[in-house]
Amino acid sequence: MSEFLVNLLGERLVNSEKAEVDVQALAGKLSLVGLYFGCSLNGPCRQFNASLCEFYSKFKKSSEHKDKLEIVFISSDQDQKHWQDFLQEMQWPALPFKDRHKKLVAKLHMDLRCSHFGCSEQETTGVRMWPVAHVSPPPTAGLEFPWGPKPFAEVVAGTLLRGNGQTVDSSSLEGSFVGVYFSAHWCPPCRSLTRVLVESYRTVKESGQKFEIVFVSADRSEESFKQYFSEMPWLAVPYSDEGRRSRLNRLYGIQGIPTLILLDTEGHMITRQGRVEVLNDPECQLFPWHPRPVLELCESNAVQLNEGPCLVLFVDAEEEGELEAAKQLIQPIAEKILAKYKAKEEEAPLLFFVAGEDDMSDSLRDYTNLPEAAPLLTILDMSARAKYVRDVEEITPEVVEQFVSDFLAEKLKPEPI
Repeated sequence: MSEFLVNLLGERLVNSEKAEVDVQALAGKLSLVGLYFGCSLNGPCRQFNASLCEFYSKFKKSSEHKDKLEIVFISSDQDQKHWQDFLQEMQWPALPFKDRHKKLVAKLHMDLRCSHFGCSEQETTGVRMWPVAHVSPPPTAGLEFPWGPKPFAEVVAGTLLRGNGQTVDSSSLEGSFVGVYFSAHWCPPCRSLTRVLVESYRTVKESGQKFEIVFVSADRSEESFKQYFSEMPWLAVPYSDEGRRSRLNRLYGIQGIPTLILLDTEGHMITRQGRVEVLNDPECQLFPWHPRPVLELCESNAVQLNEGPCLVLFVDAEEEGELEAAKQLIQPIAEKILAKYKAKEEEAPLLFFVAGEDDMSDSLRDYTNLPEAAPLLTILDMSARAKYVRDVEEITPEVVEQFVSDFLAEKLKPEPI
């Protein structure tokens, strides 16, 4: 790690006493480094800093791993006095003020908006951990250090409930496809999905497939949980087991509900888009819903545009077979990307869509201010409010492959959405 950190941070850090800290010597004993981006003038940063200080103090005093973790502060302050005053509140070293704009963003491919911590687009607070995880500080010192992702079977381990009041051990899930269902009674889209999911669950079970669903409640009371769970024919984590419910939420980075995570028989993720798959396949003919390389953009799957960068090929759908031809054009590139990242047990960095001429496509074009040309090759990153457009007369597999390659290599200049 020494060479990596010196290359990343430089040879020297400073602490609150203005003493230099040798990065190479520091790295020699570490297994995990947290890079903390913040600003003294930002309210959420100061609030987060207080919590991080409390955690750090407890961790360094009581954890058996206290020598394996260090935090480094990277400031976005413009005033050195503000930076120095904020550093006085910290027990960890920081990049020197003159070095605070090192090219960390380019090296780490970071999104410094960090909405995970409740900041606006202009705010930059967060912690990123190497080599294991990107996390907010755990609530108790040393809890589950080093906070790396654990297998589903370990996180879900324990008693599960059935609607009839019976209990089963989570080991009963072994050898089954599993849907991990994050939902709540107070959420109207959740209740709508639950009605469809009940039918899908029964259809799959009646076909002889080994399939189970585990409900992870986000209800606001146990009474609401019981009422909602009574409508479900599957299993649930007990509402009283808040720790297990929280760990499952963290394991899959749940940001909103309803979310249906689908796992294979070994507990590996098939897709995060179980909701879309179930709604698009009411007959369950595509179960267990492995990701399809290319999707036709429609109302039920448009939510995936918010999941990350998406390649969208717009075509003139008035010509018969044009959508299918467009799918066949980009499918080999999509399959190559999916296979490459699946082999690394990582999520693919792009989703692939074709879009025809309909209200959904028109709305998307209007929202992203795209030209009316067809065919039109785009990559849309809604979360970053950025778009990349390749407007050429003929779109060939070579054009698509080069466009994707340049995007992944960060050679394309984004336009604002």
